[in-house]
Amino acid sequence: MQITPNRRIARAAGAVMAAFVLSNLAGLARQILVAGRFGTLPELDAFNAANRVSETLFTLIAGGALGSAFIPTFTGLLTQGKRRRAWQLASAVANWLLVLLGLISLAAFFLAPQIVRYLLASGFAKNPAQEALTIHLLRLMLPSAVLFSLSGLVMGILNSYQVFFIPALTPAMYQFGLIFGVLVLAPQMGIQGLAWGVVIGAALHLLLQIPSLIRLGGNYLPELGIHLPELREVILLMGPRLLGQAAVQLNFWVNTNLASFQPAGSVAGIQFGFALMLMPQAAIAQSIATAALPTLAAQYAQGKLEEVRAALSASLRGVLLLSIPASLGLMLLRTPLVATLYQRGQFTERSTELVAWALLWYAAGLVGHCLVEVLARAFYALHDTRTPVAVGVATMSLNVLLSILLTRVFSQIGWMPHGGLALANSLATALEAAVLLHLIRRRLNGIEGARLAKSSLQATVAALGMSLGIFAWLRWTSFQASWLILAGGILLGGVSYALGTWLLGVPEARRLPLALARRLTRQVR
Repeated sequence: MQITPNRRIARAAGAVMAAFVLSNLAGLARQILVAGRFGTLPELDAFNAANRVSETLFTLIAGGALGSAFIPTFTGLLTQGKRRRAWQLASAVANWLLVLLGLISLAAFFLAPQIVRYLLASGFAKNPAQEALTIHLLRLMLPSAVLFSLSGLVMGILNSYQVFFIPALTPAMYQFGLIFGVLVLAPQMGIQGLAWGVVIGAALHLLLQIPSLIRLGGNYLPELGIHLPELREVILLMGPRLLGQAAVQLNFWVNTNLASFQPAGSVAGIQFGFALMLMPQAAIAQSIATAALPTLAAQYAQGKLEEVRAALSASLRGVLLLSIPASLGLMLLRTPLVATLYQRGQFTERSTELVAWALLWYAAGLVGHCLVEVLARAFYALHDTRTPVAVGVATMSLNVLLSILLTRVFSQIGWMPHGGLALANSLATALEAAVLLHLIRRRLNGIEGARLAKSSLQATVAALGMSLGIFAWLRWTSFQASWLILAGGILLGGVSYALGTWLLGVPEARRLPLALARRLTRQVR
């Protein structure tokens, strides 16, 4: 039986989702360990601020900009049978990464005091010891940017060859490095042990993929490939995306800077809250988007626009079916979730309050984050990085303005101001998703809008029914242990949502049990 593109995406997304779930569990274990050892103390605020620099360098160069520009071009060469040319391109990109990121990291090392004082965490100036620690940690973690960027390129190569599972496991390797840092190094080195864990995790992130890369049989060439037109294409495609990523990172820097002026623990509060929101976002949207991009790029390269529309619509329906209940569930179960996961050791009830407050407002934007992840990849598959970047720059600029405004509003009405930073992010991302959806619909002359709207309505109705059940459970168990409230809420929510989607006739909800039954039958036979 021939495997259709939609089924290929679904299978790949399933494998990637399983790997992302494992990575999320490892990340959760790391967060629990970090929370228990450092809570929301000023040392952790310094670490989170310092780590923003290396994360920004990785994200700008390779985390999103390079992947979105490299994969369509590399895949196109493979589709055309130009394998040697494809590996020339990959080698040239790798060499440029080493040169550029090496120079940028060196400059950041020497300019670290100015970066921290004037750009990253101006509020730490009132605490010279915290500012000095931030500068030291920033310098210590800079090598991770180079390692992560090379790993991001390798990930793009493997994805272009329809290899998804191993690259999807790399975030888990990074988490294992951090776990090593907090368990083995931190008892003697304190927060510096966690910083060394970042570097170790980045190395593991790259090393895990090397055997798969070697098996592809590609040839590395020590050249910059200035003569390659495909390299110029990657650079041209990467430019707009680089601008878009810069706008996103600017928002993170603004949030960190604003939080550095707020009560102690605010930087850690938004970091923990955002990380908890990203867990379902990674499992839902990143798995689907990662699996869909090579297929969409290949369909577009072959001129099969009808298949592009069908594949994108299926991907969006899957995202909505999973992200809507996840958003409402996180908002309702935020406090028992944070308390169950983190409240021990240095992580106090005050820490739980800080993180749960940020999570409430971040979770409100989960659906928007998931949609943006898939819609942006769809534009990249069409070799269009300018449109999502233009939209992203505009909405992230709005995000910065909203962050400043909403922190003041929250403070004036007596709410913890770091919640305004989270709400600003959710509002801007929702607007970005709406604009991208409208534009991709126009670009493709439709994306099966009626089916998409029906799926959204069904998922929303089922999720509202789920929310009523969870709300009643919270009222009934308000004085019980956090773990019991959380476990019961998840179980009740999952069962009620599954039942609701089944009763509403959601096709995916009815196909999944049948598919599982068929697979089980084959295994038994």
